[in-house]
Amino acid sequence: MSWIHMIPFEKATGKLKSIYSKIKGPNDQIDNVLGIHSLRPHTLTGHMSLYKNTLHHSNNTFPNWFLELLGTYTSFINKCDYCYEHHFAGMKRFLGDDTKADSIKKHIENNSLASILSEKEMSLVHYAQKLTFAAADLTRDDIDTLRRFGYDDGEILEVNQVVSYFNYANRTVLGLGVNTAGEVLGLSPSNKSDEASWEHQ
Repeated sequence: MSWIHMIPFEKATGKLKSIYSKIKGPNDQIDNVLGIHSLRPHTLTGHMSLYKNTLHHSNNTFPNWFLELLGTYTSFINKCDYCYEHHFAGMKRFLGDDTKADSIKKHIENNSLASILSEKEMSLVHYAQKLTFAAADLTRDDIDTLRRFGYDDGEILEVNQVVSYFNYANRTVLGLGVNTAGEVLGLSPSNKSDEASWEHQ
């Protein structure tokens, strides 16, 4: 499941068991991207807070499927198969249209999203790409471009945080050899209005 030791749910005690109990999914599943923190539970708390508040918060204005699309895209260009598989499954579930989801996946993999997304939506994809590969080259002009497409500053911040979170998660996974062995893919916190609700469903 990873290159370092991970404590499973059934062997967890103390603070770790308490956190695991808040984030577990069906059959006490702990996603490996979260279980990788088991030797330092305080970092698991930080990861979950960041994840829930950037991607699954009721104050977000973009639909969940589109934020998951940006995460799926970011994970793909980072060559992070774990997050790509998980968040494609999440995007597919939120989208509720398997045909459209499969088409999006094909176009992500063929670098042809522009053929199915609007120019406005593609401006966010381009921003995600530049933030991932060339963050130091971003300038005010990049933000002004997004404004010209009609995005307000809060929406730009929302996208920035989602893409930044996925770069963090991708590097956590890639740097520690996390894989999807034994997991149900695409689970996520369902209660968007409660920041402390972390249970995966």
